[in-house]
Amino acid sequence: MPNLLCIGDVMLDVVAVVPSAINYGSDTPSKISTHGGGAAGNVASWAQVSGAQTQVLARVGNDSAGTAVLSEFDRLGITYSHSIVPGARTGVVVILVDPTGERTMFPDSGANSGLTVNDLPSLDDFKAIYLSGYALQNAQSRPGVLAMIEKIREKNLPIFFDPATVGGMSQVKLEEILSWLPLMSTLLLNEEEAIFLTKESNIDACLDALLEFTPTVVIKKGSMGSVGKTRNGQLVSVTAIKSSMIDTTGAGDSYAGGFIASWLENRDLLHCMKSGSLVAGECVAIVGARPQVTTEI
Repeated sequence: MPNLLCIGDVMLDVVAVVPSAINYGSDTPSKISTHGGGAAGNVASWAQVSGAQTQVLARVGNDSAGTAVLSEFDRLGITYSHSIVPGARTGVVVILVDPTGERTMFPDSGANSGLTVNDLPSLDDFKAIYLSGYALQNAQSRPGVLAMIEKIREKNLPIFFDPATVGGMSQVKLEEILSWLPLMSTLLLNEEEAIFLTKESNIDACLDALLEFTPTVVIKKGSMGSVGKTRNGQLVSVTAIKSSMIDTTGAGDSYAGGFIASWLENRDLLHCMKSGSLVAGECVAIVGARPQVTTEI
């Protein structure tokens, strides 16, 4: 039975790797591929190949993109409670990857919009919940997701929360985002996002500020590794795994997947962060945000 439920967007990623500067208004040769995407789907996929048994709360359209996204879950052994929304489009993200591996995303949530508490499966067998900030940022899904959180907290299940990108958070009042943080057990975010939420410029100060809201906080620093801390605990620092940087799409999601899969077996913060770093190193060495069926961690 699944022990990790991942809530949030499930998307089809259209990735264009651009080897040179973009020729605006003209042609720019690129390598284009399609992949399963969306934070919830990505975290579930990396957690699954890291040893967890995962389920995704997914909404897709009755289109070819939806069929492709769900078939990838089937191949990875991930279960899903889903609503195929008639007449809706499956969510799509267009991703431009520059020569350094950095990505720029253009998301369209599509069928993901409008999650309700009725989409939530029985929680009896789950040990942990991952929640993507995109689900709360979406005004159409927010009431339903907040109702889900209430039911999850009634079951005393830990919630691992990624508040999502600064670009996404900028669409919501900061005070509202901060009001969500005390509902979470562990906050997983990157350095830019931590600075945005706290308005601090020092990572140690960011950690302390965020710990006022959430019992455990982990801040990812890309190639500089990650730092984490629990309330009244010691600072934990982990170096990044050196790997060939091809595409950073999904790096944070893969870190979360590895971290949570480790937590389900061993709740030591250092061990979980090392596992997250290991999995993120695997992710950035491939194009796309998801592992292959044959990926082994």
